[in-house]
Amino acid sequence: MTEPLRVALLGCGTVGSAVLRLLDEQGADLAARIGRPVEVAGIAVRRPDRHPGVPAHLLTTDAHALVTSGDVDLVVEVIGGIEPARSLLLAAIGAGKSVVSANKALLAEDGIALHAAAADAGVDLYYEAAVAGAIPLLRPLRESLAGDQLRRVVGIVNGTTNYILSRMVETGAGFAEALAEATELGYAEADPTADVDGFDAASKAAILATLAFHSPVRASDVYREGISAVSATDVARAAEIGCTVKLLAICERVSDVAADGTSTDSIAVRVHPAMIPTTHPLAAVSGAFNAVFVEAEAAGQLMFYGQGAGGEPTASAVLGDLVAVARNRVAGVAGPNVNAYAGLATRPMADTPTRYHVSLDVADKPGVLATVAAEFASRGVSISTVRQDGRGEAATLVLVTHSAPDAALATTVARLREMDAVRAVTSVLRVEGLT
Repeated sequence: MTEPLRVALLGCGTVGSAVLRLLDEQGADLAARIGRPVEVAGIAVRRPDRHPGVPAHLLTTDAHALVTSGDVDLVVEVIGGIEPARSLLLAAIGAGKSVVSANKALLAEDGIALHAAAADAGVDLYYEAAVAGAIPLLRPLRESLAGDQLRRVVGIVNGTTNYILSRMVETGAGFAEALAEATELGYAEADPTADVDGFDAASKAAILATLAFHSPVRASDVYREGISAVSATDVARAAEIGCTVKLLAICERVSDVAADGTSTDSIAVRVHPAMIPTTHPLAAVSGAFNAVFVEAEAAGQLMFYGQGAGGEPTASAVLGDLVAVARNRVAGVAGPNVNAYAGLATRPMADTPTRYHVSLDVADKPGVLATVAAEFASRGVSISTVRQDGRGEAATLVLVTHSAPDAALATTVARLREMDAVRAVTSVLRVEGLT
């Protein structure tokens, strides 16, 4: 079959230009893998004059006309954001085009609606590049593990924050110094808010939770804390108990067992910095790399690791999806769609069980530990370990709790800040992976 499959490309920035180049360089191999050649029908951009290296006849500012053209078989969207991406993808799907997207914000906001539209139209919607760059992750969750029940997905899904935290661990620097270094090296944007405040990771967590638990989860359902409050003291305290600090996206299925023995499941989805043991596989993920740890009933523990961002890695994931949807197009079929059949509710962070590591500057006098312990006990929180360092004015109390509802832990810490015996709460971080 020599009739080419014609592709519309939306966006030609860092990722789009890498996709365009790889389509050109690997054209013969892609044709062999797909069964038909792939040809670029057009590229929608806002300012054609900013793309002098792209053949002028391919550039257009009329993206809607391009994606609905009868000349186009497949649409690749790498422009990002909610609009006009949403309207363009819905128009493309409505016109019978299969879609490949790298748009995490859109998929986290409207993924279920887009999948419903794709199912109605009998076309594909793939978006491997939306989470963790080149790492093959979403398709294994969507297809390879479709016969298993996932219990937990925990990941480092933002390279910028992982680089910053890695440098804080390696050099003892504070957050501001490490951020400045990341900005200078190009790992952080001039405005790093989306990364350091956890918005980027929250969008990815929503996508992961939706796929893992077959339930609709949006970015707004994800509890989010960034890393700007993580201090050199936090990092040092983590090291003292054999841990390191990572910004984690945590998606887990939580069961509540009633008095009569019946069980009700919900999903806890959160993004926040946490201490994890240095023996955990995620602790070794340094620099701007990403990794995701999956726990399944039958498959057990799996980890996916690799380049999480950048033009080339992201373009690799886009082309992988392009090959998949193109093969389906040639075969006259559509791949498996995302089904939110389980419809599990998203659990509020206040009710989510977690653990805290708390460091206190305290008055070195009898009864302080008992008073602090009583404050935890009054809210049903038990203490796993406790250690006192120093004497007199330098006395420090370090506690790690057992698992308890986050609201009980947060309320206890707030109360500790008001106690006469506590001079300062110097470090508070959640803890993951400790037995």
